Amino acid sequence: MRLKPPMTMMDFFRKSEGKWFTQRTVHHFDNAADESGESNLIVQVIEKDNPKVQTVCDLQKIDPSQAMGGASFMWQINLDDREPSSKYAAILIDVPDDETKLSGKLIRDQGYVESIPVVSRYWFGKDGILTIDTNYQNNQGQERCWFVTDDFRVRVSTVRMMNGVNLMTYCSERRCVSREMLEQMIETNRARAMAAQ
Repeated sequence: MRLKPPMTMMDFFRKSEGKWFTQRTVHHFDNAADESGESNLIVQVIEKDNPKVQTVCDLQKIDPSQAMGGASFMWQINLDDREPSSKYAAILIDVPDDETKLSGKLIRDQGYVESIPVVSRYWFGKDGILTIDTNYQNNQGQERCWFVTDDFRVRVSTVRMMNGVNLMTYCSERRCVSREMLEQMIETNRARAMAAQ
């Protein structure tokens, strides 16, 4: 079965909705040691009539009627049963450039590199790879993300300081499935196996 990549930001958010196990490697191009770690990423879609859309658009003085909706992103330590902290959360709102929705602006209540409200530019390549460029006050960031399967995706990002590339991050993300979803997947595969006999 061939993967059909999402080609609009809202489709990307919907395909990303759920909980993801993230394995991350960070390579520093200065004297700092490289890092690696594991965490969970929780994505929830925000529809265009949600009050959070208005709030985030107001931060950047953008007309909320141009927004298509968005998503909430929360991070937590892997295997942590506590509710994710809002300290490790961001809301992204999609404002497409035109009716194709292949490119546009992402309005964030806070950035990943600097914790300030920020506007990013995004576009989808013909291959389904999403590229997001963000200019912060002191840094530039670029993130590229794509789905390998419906339940596995890759993110690669760079952060550039005034003196060049400062760090690069590689993340592989696997969707966490609930017990109910796992049982449904097993049944689906059993039915396929029986039909193939």
